[in-house]
Amino acid sequence: MHNFWHAHGLLFLVFITLFPRLTLLFSSVATGGWLWWLGWLAAPRLLVAILATTAYWHTNPVLVVIAWFVAFSGESAEKATVLRRKR
Repeated sequence: MHNFWHAHGLLFLVFITLFPRLTLLFSSVATGGWLWWLGWLAAPRLLVAILATTAYWHTNPVLVVIAWFVAFSGESAEKATVLRRKR
């Protein structure tokens, strides 16, 4: 089992929250197949939450729950902003 704090630090946590695409692309986070890239393009915060759940649920459940909260609130806010700008 991996502990988040042994693999990453607070700075990584800030960057993955604010800039998920760039952090996923340039960090040591595992990449995958076409589903990984689809998640990276369409909903990077959801991809971060899924990756956090699979890797750190047993050792850091609080961080995983926060990742899901950020994923749902961030993605919906981002999509709402895009829709408002279209009008």
